[in-house]
Amino acid sequence: MPDAKGAIGAGAYPALANNIRLIAGIYPITVVINGQRAMPPFGSDLTDLQIANVINYIRTHFGNHYKDGVSAAAVKAARR
Repeated sequence: MPDAKGAIGAGAYPALANNIRLIAGIYPITVVINGQRAMPPFGSDLTDLQIANVINYIRTHFGNHYKDGVSAAAVKAARR
């Protein structure tokens, strides 16, 4: 999915490009930690900082221009 528009097939992966749900930082935090549909959870494999870095990358690329960053502290709080 080089265009980051999501996939259609054996489950529907959420789009990374122009996904309005990315406006709230908690949505991608929850998805990365817990997984969603066919996307596996990464909460036990990545540190809080790694998750924050991935989310910040997604929220500033693929046509997304969200200026407010997600912090490692916000990821840590969401794990509870």
